[in-house]
Amino acid sequence: MSSPSALLHVARHAAAAGAEVLSRRDPTALEATSKSSDSDWVTAYDVAAERAVRSVIGDSRPHDIITGEELGTTVPAGQRDGVRIRWSIDPLDGTTNFIRNIVYYGTSVAAADQDGTWLAGVVHAPALRRIYWASRGGGAWLSDQGRVRRLTGPGSDRGRILATGFSYDAATRAGQVDDLDGLLHGFGDLRTLGSAALDLCMVADGSLDAFVERGLHEHDIAAGALIAEEAGVVVLRPPLRSVLDGGPTEAERLAAVTVAGGPDLIRSVTDPTSLGRHP
Repeated sequence: MSSPSALLHVARHAAAAGAEVLSRRDPTALEATSKSSDSDWVTAYDVAAERAVRSVIGDSRPHDIITGEELGTTVPAGQRDGVRIRWSIDPLDGTTNFIRNIVYYGTSVAAADQDGTWLAGVVHAPALRRIYWASRGGGAWLSDQGRVRRLTGPGSDRGRILATGFSYDAATRAGQVDDLDGLLHGFGDLRTLGSAALDLCMVADGSLDAFVERGLHEHDIAAGALIAEEAGVVVLRPPLRSVLDGGPTEAERLAAVTVAGGPDLIRSVTDPTSLGRHP
């Protein structure tokens, strides 16, 4: 079955397997190496967590396509006609936090149909003891240290907080800093937690009021964006090409913006005159 609820069942088990790997964090066994820059890292735990996630998905749904941050895209041989579910995995979103023992990190797992519609998503944050999940049409939910509640998005009257993150690419990061003045209009404060997946989930649970970031990968947002949407938050996803169609170029990705929030924030990102520069 490829119903959202059936996919969510698999996603929850897969994300739990990845999070269990992360929960065994040993600072002497990180084996951290840099990727694109001295701020972009991968550890032995990233790879081990992705293998654990893939194992669960592969055992349950051997004909599905899997795209992972660390191990790329796998298209099974003899894939059945008409079945084109694809999984997007970020085994460790917030690797820098993980290395430094900052608690904002987790495993993100999401599934989309052949049209690119996201059907199920889970973000499992073991150090926070939080599990966020959603299925298309089934709402968004949070288990917080075992207490489960349905998520309904921001509703705070305590001053609005915007979350963002910064690119590893220096030129893109400079543009993000330039944009902040325009983006912060109507917000009382700013947070940068280091995990786009958790930022989106925390908009869904109302801890944050909005999120905006340029240059994210699909695996960064696939689950979190669905969770925010199912909590009733307006989400602007970047229109990036699927990895099955060659994926976005680096320039396309760095120019694309993800937004979760109200109409004013959406307009400030999509209208270049409001920021004084093109998004």
